[in-house]
Amino acid sequence: MMKKDTYKWAVVAMLWFICFFNYADRQSIFSVFPLLEKELGLTDTQLGYVAASFMWVYAGFGWIAGMVGDRFKRKTVILSGFLFWSVITVLFAFSRHYWQLVTLRAVEGFGEAFYFPAAMSMISSYHGKETRSRAMGIHQSSVYIGTVAGGWLGGWMGQHYGWHSSFLVLGLSGIFFVFLLMFFLKEPSGNSVLSSDSRNDKQSESLGQILMSIVYLYKIPMVWILTAVFVGANFVAMIYLVWTPKFLYDKFQMSLSMAGFSATAYLQVGSVLGVLCGGMLADYMVRRRRGGRMMTQSLGLFCGVPFIFVVGWTLQVPVLVLALAGFGFFKGVYDANIWASLHDVVPAERRATAVGVMNSIGWFGGGIATVTIAAASQRFGMSACLSATSMIYLLFGILLLAGVFRFMGGRTNTQQNPIR
Repeated sequence: MMKKDTYKWAVVAMLWFICFFNYADRQSIFSVFPLLEKELGLTDTQLGYVAASFMWVYAGFGWIAGMVGDRFKRKTVILSGFLFWSVITVLFAFSRHYWQLVTLRAVEGFGEAFYFPAAMSMISSYHGKETRSRAMGIHQSSVYIGTVAGGWLGGWMGQHYGWHSSFLVLGLSGIFFVFLLMFFLKEPSGNSVLSSDSRNDKQSESLGQILMSIVYLYKIPMVWILTAVFVGANFVAMIYLVWTPKFLYDKFQMSLSMAGFSATAYLQVGSVLGVLCGGMLADYMVRRRRGGRMMTQSLGLFCGVPFIFVVGWTLQVPVLVLALAGFGFFKGVYDANIWASLHDVVPAERRATAVGVMNSIGWFGGGIATVTIAAASQRFGMSACLSATSMIYLLFGILLLAGVFRFMGGRTNTQQNPIR
């Protein structure tokens, strides 16, 4: 029998693999945008809607997914969602028309929406304030590695075997892992934050009570601020995830596989390092200040500004690589604490709901970003648009820091501290 202290890290490892597929599945299509553009005769705006269809449905069901994660067994929610989106990924390989691309991407967004709220709640149940940022930081690294894998695999297989091929490989692999994890992933036991009786009570709540629980969350000032900052950060992140592969293909004349790799690898490897450093720094800071995790996030936003600007501005590939890596590192510092910071200010029994609602709002912003940048680039050029997004990081970094000093003052040994 695996010891409790060891198993809580095994849970992080298992969720890491699920999240890897979550992001590899959604990223691989962006690397084959040039092929879709040629084979199906699509415009940049149409491609933007293919990306946005996923994000808007993901956002639309995120708040529902959060409430489901607070009311049902998280293992069931996580693995059911994993199986659903893996099947959709396989079906996506057989798309032949534009409407099929948009529809299946939207349906995939529905399936993936159920993962993060339940997974973050499960990690918080296994990890207290002493290890929560590190655990979530390690888990977050799968976002970056999955993004790199999906970007490279989509580009390489698209270049050699057609754009459909990577979806078959990723979807079938995901289905295999679902059945494997059914035997190893365990729901937190009776010492979990939320007991079975509590879950049963929550399942019987009326729609009015459910809506009031969301209203309650947004009576907490820092929830508003963290949500607004997440919208801004996600706006920038989605622009880079969706459009950087095509930007490198067009501007630097890279091959499809090289553009897919370069657009993700340097940024995401930097993010892996950043998320590990950000997790450790935040766990250190939160022991001294109630807003320690949020201060760490604001540091990541401020330091990322010059690197974002340089990505769009430079004409030299070595400088581009350094800028992507630097942006990725400080993005990781912010990302490591997205959900840990939120869990520091919301009640334990509402954690999945809080993640779901904030995720919904943030991904609506991401969906708008993909279409907005496509339209703006036709007038100003993609280079100028990418550089301009650095101002978003700056403005929301200021907002977050102001919120910390206004609402999260005090040391962690004060009676006001809600962190558990």
